[in-house]
Amino acid sequence: MIDYLKAFHIISMVCWFAGIFYLPRLFVYHAMSEDTPSQDRFALMERKLYRGIMTPAMIATWGFGLSMIALAPSVYLSQGWLHIKLVLTICLTVYHLLCGQFRKRLVDNPHYKSHTYWRMFNEIPVVILIAVVILAVVKPL
Repeated sequence: MIDYLKAFHIISMVCWFAGIFYLPRLFVYHAMSEDTPSQDRFALMERKLYRGIMTPAMIATWGFGLSMIALAPSVYLSQGWLHIKLVLTICLTVYHLLCGQFRKRLVDNPHYKSHTYWRMFNEIPVVILIAVVILAVVKPL
């Protein structure tokens, strides 16, 4: 059972990260758009990605991960790497929620932040991904 939970945890995490990487890229294009049809198109794409893919994938990632911990709490909670991974996952969840707020603000004002800002903002989850994968595979603590 734990192997299936782990597999679905990884699948949902990959889906979540796909959205986490793509949504700020849409923000870049949205901020660069000058015409209303393009801005409307990006707003629609952002909403569908956030609500239809990212949020369900985030919920599934948390659900499968917490289910593994619930099935074997003494095994998982005794490992230091998991505590750091959970903190990083909380940070990623905050990033996800910020993306949701930014998405709404872009609808009202597509140019309230520059495309350069969104390019830099897009790098944050890369650092989290690298750290989480190293923690989960190497288990240094």
